[in-house]
Amino acid sequence: MAEIIQTDGTWAFDGDALRLTPGRDKNISLLRKELGELIVPLGALAGISFEQGKKTGRLRLRLRDGADPLLHATGGRLTEPHDPYQLIVESERYGVAEYLVDEVRRALLLDQVPADPVDAYLLPGPSVPLSVSAGDGTAGFDGERIRLEWNWKTEDAKAAAGARTLALTDITGVEWQPAAGLENGYLRFTVRNAPTKAPPKYDPNAVELWGFKKDPLMALVAAAVQARLTHPARAAAGDLADARPEPPSPPVASAEDDHDALLRRLRELGELHRTGVLTDDEFALAKQAILKRM
Repeated sequence: MAEIIQTDGTWAFDGDALRLTPGRDKNISLLRKELGELIVPLGALAGISFEQGKKTGRLRLRLRDGADPLLHATGGRLTEPHDPYQLIVESERYGVAEYLVDEVRRALLLDQVPADPVDAYLLPGPSVPLSVSAGDGTAGFDGERIRLEWNWKTEDAKAAAGARTLALTDITGVEWQPAAGLENGYLRFTVRNAPTKAPPKYDPNAVELWGFKKDPLMALVAAAVQARLTHPARAAAGDLADARPEPPSPPVASAEDDHDALLRRLRELGELHRTGVLTDDEFALAKQAILKRM
């Protein structure tokens, strides 16, 4: 076990996963506090680094592309105080930070974890239900429906349409953009068969953000929705498949090939269960189905 405890938070590595716990200091961002403890499986990591400074250093995790719905929904736009994959390290703990880095890198090497993108989320995203009020409205998500409600600061034409309820099955994309300079940010949902180029101020499927303290919390709503949408890599693969001519039927696999594939699937399910992506009940049902096929 390699562990570093700092005011900014605690990182602990047990050989299989990194446990990231935010600190309790009043300066810790609301997003990190609300997100809570993260368990990052080794297979989701692309790398780890430690940068030394005169007074403090910084640990940074790099995740494989497509592994985390939060990173995908925010497009890498989480700034330093809100990024859960950074940890400020005090100078007297530099040795511990370097030891943690060495342990994680050694495990990545021994397990031969590739750094290439993945086509399935390896982290579950924020838990639901959740509701956040910021900017010109409130966004809530219960796992199946998104509820957008407006406040007295909402532009009149947008507010006149009233609150909106969007079914998850009608959502094709979600994006969170922080306010930057004179440009306002937003949380925007792309609705199937209802494209819009309206600015967030007038878009009934978007919450406009003005750069206030609670704005980053909208990223949690974005991540929770993103975690339940089709993974972008699989969606892209489906689009390519639709664009290609129908390939000839493959030869029927032998029983031996099918058996090996089922064994690989069992190992994959075991990894998802161990890292918390699958619940005990989900794992048991999936395992039983595979065993019946064997």
